Amino acid sequence: MSRALFLVDGEHHPSAILDAVRELEEMAGLLPVGLFFLGGTEKVTDLGALSSPLWELVVPGDLILELAASLERLRPEVVVDLSDLPVVDSGTRMALASVALAHGASYRGADFEFRPPRREKVLTKPSCAVIGTGKRCGKTAVSAELARCLSRWGYRPVVVAMGRGGPPEPYLVRGEEVDGPYLLRELSKGLHAASDHYEDAMVTGMTTIGSRRCGGGMAGQPFVTNCAEAARLAESLAVDAVVMEGSGSSIPPVETQGAICVISAAQDPRDSLEYLGPYRILISDGVVITMAEEPFADPRRVSSLRERIKRIKDGVLTIETVFRPHPLKPIDGKRVFLVVTAPPEAGAVLREYLEKETGCQVVGTSFNLADRRSLRRDLEEADGAELFLTELKAAAVDTVARHAGETGREVVYFHNLPVPAVPGESLEGFFRAVWDRVLERT
Repeated sequence: MSRALFLVDGEHHPSAILDAVRELEEMAGLLPVGLFFLGGTEKVTDLGALSSPLWELVVPGDLILELAASLERLRPEVVVDLSDLPVVDSGTRMALASVALAHGASYRGADFEFRPPRREKVLTKPSCAVIGTGKRCGKTAVSAELARCLSRWGYRPVVVAMGRGGPPEPYLVRGEEVDGPYLLRELSKGLHAASDHYEDAMVTGMTTIGSRRCGGGMAGQPFVTNCAEAARLAESLAVDAVVMEGSGSSIPPVETQGAICVISAAQDPRDSLEYLGPYRILISDGVVITMAEEPFADPRRVSSLRERIKRIKDGVLTIETVFRPHPLKPIDGKRVFLVVTAPPEAGAVLREYLEKETGCQVVGTSFNLADRRSLRRDLEEADGAELFLTELKAAAVDTVARHAGETGREVVYFHNLPVPAVPGESLEGFFRAVWDRVLERT
């Protein structure tokens, strides 16, 4: 028998509800530990008709907060939704499902079921997952910066990255070995030399492990992945902290003591805050809002995003950030051609930052790092540049680095450095607060 919390409404007659609960108990092995009344009074005028000494009847004021409290108190294995329109619409159902999943319970309806993503207990060292609500929200940059902070605090961290282009077997990369020629050699072996674990290693100078995944469920479960094997390799190393980096909206299938959720302010808020987006926030200790500036998002949109995150999980830590290019080698006095995935509207900000902070001269920019055909055309027109400054994406190695070699010019890679967007806020302080929670659970 599975302990079950039944969600019910007043549009159904009490006799229909009670008969359904008994039938599901007998036929599906669902032991009722509670009935959670979602509202509606068309056919239920006396809630006492739903009472029983066998279960607790919950009549909430706030559906989300009191469902969370009921889940903590009653510890059901499954939440069974016996409700229907008009009391509960699809959006409310997804919010309720997010709460159930965050408490380790599956959420089941007449023709659907959401299950909490599986997480293997592999790691004994302090660990934190960096997850996201979509692709290119900045998980790799945040993971790398967290690892850099851990190193400054005296830890020996390892980053385990999961990616769609990751290796078929867990692949260890030592950061001190990674440079431009190394990436070209890896490319010549048929490896995806711009996969996230290479970027993490290059940016941090630390050991990283790559893994792959294919497919991703609505709650973040990869369909097929070797990420757990990569975590086992990390556990065997002489390290004392582990950063588990997710892929897209997929979550590493490994249990960690903490989690940080990365949300881009440029992303459609329906994808990050609706559907099962709240689940990712609910299982996180902190949220890093990236691209919190125009042209990606105006101040009103960023403020609304932060407020909505707090409504989903009141105690979650939040920080707004922007990305700035941080070259991994000195480029002062150089004529630089900048290669990025950012939109053209961000060009002026990037140029001004680079010229002010590094003393270089930006003589051209390509915003086509994700479009090889257009990128090649841009590179061929970069006659006035001494070097190419690029972030590490696939085309940076197989297109930019190769073109630089053919034309006798240098390639310098840069780290997308997350910088607080609000004066007085500290990303390292944010990481420290999250890590304190990790240590409390270790």
